[in-house]
Amino acid sequence: MKTMFDEMAKSPAAWLSSAGKESLVVLSTRVRLARNIAGCNFPESADIETKKKVISYVDSVVTRSKKMSDGLYFKAPDIDSLDKDFLIERHLISPHFLNGEFDKALFISKDEQCSIMINEEDHLRIQALEPGLNPRGAFDRALQYEQEIGKYLEYNYDPDFGYLTSCPTNAGTGMRTSVLIHLPGLVLTREIEKVISHISHSGLIVRGFYGEGSDALGNLFQISNQTTLGVTEEEILKQIERVTKDIIEKEASARKRLLEETSEIIEDKIWRAYGILKNARVLTSEEVMNLLSAVRLGHATKMLNFLDVSLLNDILLLSQPAHLQKYYGAEMDNNQRDFVRAQMVREKLRDIE
Repeated sequence: MKTMFDEMAKSPAAWLSSAGKESLVVLSTRVRLARNIAGCNFPESADIETKKKVISYVDSVVTRSKKMSDGLYFKAPDIDSLDKDFLIERHLISPHFLNGEFDKALFISKDEQCSIMINEEDHLRIQALEPGLNPRGAFDRALQYEQEIGKYLEYNYDPDFGYLTSCPTNAGTGMRTSVLIHLPGLVLTREIEKVISHISHSGLIVRGFYGEGSDALGNLFQISNQTTLGVTEEEILKQIERVTKDIIEKEASARKRLLEETSEIIEDKIWRAYGILKNARVLTSEEVMNLLSAVRLGHATKMLNFLDVSLLNDILLLSQPAHLQKYYGAEMDNNQRDFVRAQMVREKLRDIE
């Protein structure tokens, strides 16, 4: 398995390509469906035997399903701490999944655009990832796997309340839709708090790069729906797309204003960030994310039009601690990582311009 993850680290994440809509602002879209198996207690209240039974049910589905036959399927005891961190960085599992308990499992589709966490907060957390702004595409992908599993297992569903979940805030559709969006213009013009307040009043929630409880590193934010009960999947998808497009317009206005009012300062910030990335000998992952934010802004405003978004996304992912260690095939302490990270970034930018 370690070899597999090492190879995965050397390949770009499909959901982080530059092929998606609005890719200069929106990095990716995710849809997650929460489902529980009828007749089994939810994971939060289930005993070990029940959790093992759920895993055995999923074992059977993976074995029998043609759609899932070419995917990767792991049990929690086989995933070590570095692998766990790698999967979190790649957005294939939630940060608290695999914490301590071994009665869990994970399915990853061959293209990495769908992953299924077994015995997380719910029996099944089916998530799909798409590059750019594409809520419909992510939903359709997640739904394909949800329906495939539904051929073999009955979901816990109530005619009045919809899909029943461990946490009542996920009941109904059981669907969370989110976009990972880059908002340096709104941060630099100090309008971000006002925009976040507007988003919150729209019934959505704003989180950091790794979701709940994480910081907005590199001016990257996750925006997702809060309401899952009393609304349809279609309404959630339309709301996310509508609000995201409104934020994109606000970000575009903020960037335009920055270039009109403080062009020399912004140009210096962008070129300074690029110079540091291209020449630094020591870099933390946080530094890389913040510097990449400025460089990404430079690319979007055509100051650094010789760069490619896919390259920036590649550096973003590889600069994360677990990815860096997997990429170079060696475990490293903090100081070693900071040195090797700078080396990796220099190598990636060496032949640019």
